[in-house]
Amino acid sequence: MMEINEQTKIGAILKHHPDALETIVKLSDDFKKLRNPLLRKLMAGRATIAMACKMGGCKPQDFFQALAPLGFEYKPSLNNPISEEVKETAPRPSFLQSLKDDQIVEMDVRSLISSGTDPLRLIQQTVKELSEGQVLKIINSFEPIPLIKLLEKQGFLSFVETKSDDLIETYFYKTGNDSFQPIDIKTESTGDWNELLQQFNGNLQHIDVRHLEMPQPMMTILEALEKLPRGKALYVQHKRIPVFLLTELKDRNFDFRIKEVKEGEVYLLIFHNN
Repeated sequence: MMEINEQTKIGAILKHHPDALETIVKLSDDFKKLRNPLLRKLMAGRATIAMACKMGGCKPQDFFQALAPLGFEYKPSLNNPISEEVKETAPRPSFLQSLKDDQIVEMDVRSLISSGTDPLRLIQQTVKELSEGQVLKIINSFEPIPLIKLLEKQGFLSFVETKSDDLIETYFYKTGNDSFQPIDIKTESTGDWNELLQQFNGNLQHIDVRHLEMPQPMMTILEALEKLPRGKALYVQHKRIPVFLLTELKDRNFDFRIKEVKEGEVYLLIFHNN
C-alpha cells in the first residue's frame, strides 16, 4: 500500500506499481505522452498529482479513485491546502536585471513536449550557438530539473521564475568561467579492459546505439542501466565518447571503461560501483 495526496509525485506512483502508468493514461489523453520513456523521465519525477490534473483537465479525486484498486490510499496532506497563488520567487540576479531584449534567446518548448517530442536536442544546439553575453530563456509548464543539472555541468547557472502554476521561465547563463572540465575518462589505457571483460564473462548485456540520433543514445543507455542487475555489465557500441553520459553515470554510482577502436567506433563497459 502507498499513501498518496495532491502533492505526491507521479514518478513515485509509477515506480510503486507497474500498472499505474496505463491507469493514469486512461484519465486524460494529455497523459498519453507518459508512454514515451523520454518524456516520462522528463516530467514524472517533477510533476505532482495536482500539477498533472491541471495539465490533463481532471481532478485529484479522479486519480485517487482510479489508483485505489492498485493499492494506493488517499491520505490528506498535513500541510496547508494547495494555494492557487503564485509562489514568490527569489530576486533576479543582477546580471539578468540589466539584460537587453536582444541578449535573450527565447525557446518555448511546451508545444514540443505536448506533441511527444523531446526538446533536448534542439536546446543543446541552441546552447552551442549562444554568443557571449546571451542568455537562454526556456518557457515550460514545469521546472526543468534534468536540464538544469545537465547545463550546470557545462558551466551554466540558472534562475527559475514561476509565472503561474503551469508557466515556468528558466534562464541559463554563464558567468564567464569556462573552466568546466568533464570527469576523468577511463579508457583502455588503464590496463584493465580485458581483465574486466573476463570478470563479466557470461554476464554482459549488449546494446548498439550507433544508428540512433541524439539524444536517443544517452537515453537508451540510461534506460538499460535502470534494469541492469548487480554483477552484470552493459557493453555499448557507440560512435563517440559520450561526455555528458559519463557525468550522469557518476551521479548514478556507475563505473565505466572506454575503448576507442577507430574514428566513429567506441566501446563502453558500464557496471555498478561496489
